[in-house]
Amino acid sequence: MTGSALADQFIDIARQATGLQKFDSDSFREGLEILLADKTRPGQPALTDNFKGFLIQALMNRLKTTAYLNDHPDLLNQKIERPVFVFGLPRTGTTLLSNLLAADPIRRSALTWEIDDPVPPPNTATLKTDPRAIAALAQHEAILAANPEAGMVYRGSPIYPNECLFFTRSDFKSLVWESSGTLPEYREYLFSTDMNSTYEYHKRFLQLHQSQAPGTWNLKQPSHGLWLEPLLKTYPDARLVWTHRDPLAVVGSFCSLTRVAHTTFSGPIDDPWIAQNQPWQAVQHAERPMDFRDKFGEDRVTDVHYADLLRRPIETMRKLYATLGDDFTPEAEAGMQAWLSDNPPNKFGKHEYRLEEFGLTANKIRNMFERYSSRYEIEPEG
Repeated sequence: MTGSALADQFIDIARQATGLQKFDSDSFREGLEILLADKTRPGQPALTDNFKGFLIQALMNRLKTTAYLNDHPDLLNQKIERPVFVFGLPRTGTTLLSNLLAADPIRRSALTWEIDDPVPPPNTATLKTDPRAIAALAQHEAILAANPEAGMVYRGSPIYPNECLFFTRSDFKSLVWESSGTLPEYREYLFSTDMNSTYEYHKRFLQLHQSQAPGTWNLKQPSHGLWLEPLLKTYPDARLVWTHRDPLAVVGSFCSLTRVAHTTFSGPIDDPWIAQNQPWQAVQHAERPMDFRDKFGEDRVTDVHYADLLRRPIETMRKLYATLGDDFTPEAEAGMQAWLSDNPPNKFGKHEYRLEEFGLTANKIRNMFERYSSRYEIEPEG
């Protein structure tokens, strides 16, 4: 079956499941077809139930979001003012930084549970007490109880912020799809396509969710750094924060995380592909933001170093707030201290990984990141 025919099949399933027919646009269609064609080419494993469920959910969520905004068209006139976007090479502390920002009560983050179940949007009082949030928390706690090691790889919770790619996946231009297996055609498409429609959908999602729970948006996704110009076309007053970490640690951790994604959404793990793909992608996460700075100036982006965030989190956040032009209030500091107390390092154990597992060497990685490492004073790890 062709990618187009498979796309029709999954779209029909999503429409039947929701009882909704209308998408806001067909901007997702090309990416969906290329993804499915690559996932089903000869030699690929059969589509897993996890992958199919994740794909159908993405289509269902877009249908639901479209229907809600069609019923509330005034929301599309709301402004998104001075949002903060956190990006960086994968595994550089974007999650930690985003969680600390989210601990500030004046900020608004896209929480995991509302990304998964976006309609109707919660209000400020129910962001963490909505029945959907409570049910997701219970499921999450059961998963951790059965498999405590799951918390080592990614520090998440249904009531913590999550990456934007988990809702922009509904436009089918997202690394969350690329990481689901060995997908060279989809990777080529993703790294060369026009991302304007994705950021337009991103904005629609935020407009929906700030309608009942407003605040200054705190958003994070390492791969925002790949597409800073289309991001700023949609959000011209966005504040950009780049996290930095030793590329040797980045690549090892990124390869290990991708193994988990392959296991979840593909079945077989393709270590040779991971060993080629993840270092290349990590380089793109460094090169493209550097090119952006060369074009638009160093001051357009604020730098935060992972080592500083680990050693001096409150001091580092205070400095970041000053650079962003925000007040570091007692309430913000208290919220961050509380989050840090509840989430000590290695709470679920240490995430262990080695470059050698993937046939990679330190010298090879250092050479790949020569431009990045010479430009930024990155503290080596280990």
